[in-house]
Amino acid sequence: MIHVDNLTKRFADLRQGSVLALDHVSFDVQPGEIFGLLGPNGAGKTTCLRILSTVLKPSGGKALVAGHNVATEPAKVRSVIGFMSANTGLYDRMTAWEMVEYFGRLYGLPEEKLQPRLEEVFQMLQMNEIRDVLGGKMSTGMKQKVSIARTIVHDPPVLIFDEPTSGLDVLVARAVLKTIHTLRDQGKCIIFSTHIMREVEKLCDRVAIIYKGRILANGSVGELEQLYHEPDMEELFFDLISRHEALMAAERA
Repeated sequence: MIHVDNLTKRFADLRQGSVLALDHVSFDVQPGEIFGLLGPNGAGKTTCLRILSTVLKPSGGKALVAGHNVATEPAKVRSVIGFMSANTGLYDRMTAWEMVEYFGRLYGLPEEKLQPRLEEVFQMLQMNEIRDVLGGKMSTGMKQKVSIARTIVHDPPVLIFDEPTSGLDVLVARAVLKTIHTLRDQGKCIIFSTHIMREVEKLCDRVAIIYKGRILANGSVGELEQLYHEPDMEELFFDLISRHEALMAAERA
């Protein structure tokens, strides 16, 4: 469903000439799977996801989403994905219902399919009590529910979540993770970006550890713990980063 092959991204920089944000990143994600991108801030997670969602163009390599090339077929890619970032960016003067309805129309859902789909989504996310609440009067938890609703309203086969629990309290974060798990059970292909170990251990079928634009390891949590002889995911994470830093220092010497 998602195929990433040697994906590279460089950004122009006035001081350094260019910055390598993604360095030959490769991975695959299947339907009915949650694939975690685990890394600290600045690791390249968001850059990768923005390329997959066609917001950015890659500098090199290839990425296919549901068989469509992100660089040459962006419109087709956008029609089969739902992208949710930590920044909700909701309209203060629109109600929850109006916002999700608006995005459904942007995705081209015909009216006879849109209204039943809205009812289905609002029921699934337990949002009926906030149908008429304006964006400017919503709590953080309400806004996050609306963000998820507008991400899935067109029922895309591929979902991308970029740090969706960032800044949320524990109850709202738990509800978000539960919803993502439910979507996985519906057969969705899901990429889940986070820097929180507990979320990876609890939610992800497989995980790629990314640091300074490079994939340091890729596999299920159990496979990685067995491969690196480290039963604690957090210790494994920091050990891989330490190894990478040592290798980079040796190459510079």
